[in-house]
Amino acid sequence: MLRTAIHASGLVKWFGEGEAKTTALKEVSLEAFFGEMLYIVGPSGSGKTTLLSVLSGILRPNAGNVSVEGADIWTLDANQLADFRLNKLGFVFQDYHLFPRLTTAENVAIPLILRRIQWDKALNDATKYLDIVGLHGKAELPPLKLSGGEQQRVAIARAIVGQPDILIMDEPTASLDGETGRAIVGFVRENILNDHRCIVIVTHDSRIYEYADRTLEMEDGRLTAAKKVQDEN
Repeated sequence: MLRTAIHASGLVKWFGEGEAKTTALKEVSLEAFFGEMLYIVGPSGSGKTTLLSVLSGILRPNAGNVSVEGADIWTLDANQLADFRLNKLGFVFQDYHLFPRLTTAENVAIPLILRRIQWDKALNDATKYLDIVGLHGKAELPPLKLSGGEQQRVAIARAIVGQPDILIMDEPTASLDGETGRAIVGFVRENILNDHRCIVIVTHDSRIYEYADRTLEMEDGRLTAAKKVQDEN
């Protein structure tokens, strides 16, 4: 029996007021499970990134709730939310968000430093995770010396170095060519996904749909369809 990682119910999120009001999420409900790679797909402007932000405790909804491993994250105060994001969640941003003045190892070590882990141990652990994502020997390089695919791997290493239960990836292949994008997502499925981790990916890149266990289609702020992908492959 699958264990629920994320349960969201009746999510509503709007921006602006009066005539300028725009509703990005319209009564969105979903479940994500440990051991699965779940895609949220749809065109630009459909509400996918807003949904990710609400699920990950970054953007507070106007209505609805989000439970992660049974705990309603939107009942937490600001400090508790920060702890949740640091300890339970790994986030891979679309544009990597790497610090150019830091080495790759220093970039990966940031979540550990925030947990007040001693500097040398944090760098040592970061280097191990760079090895895991296939960047052996590149710990001392700055990000600008790496290819786009390698920078994405650094971002993945940073997201998983704290061993989060939930990994969220926002358009992970948007800046990559098709072959590199498929290689990255295939690597994540093969090496990062396990029975104790849930991976949620927002994408409109049909080239990587084959790696999903399920897809949820989003349009105009609503989830419109669900599809089990792996059962058909």
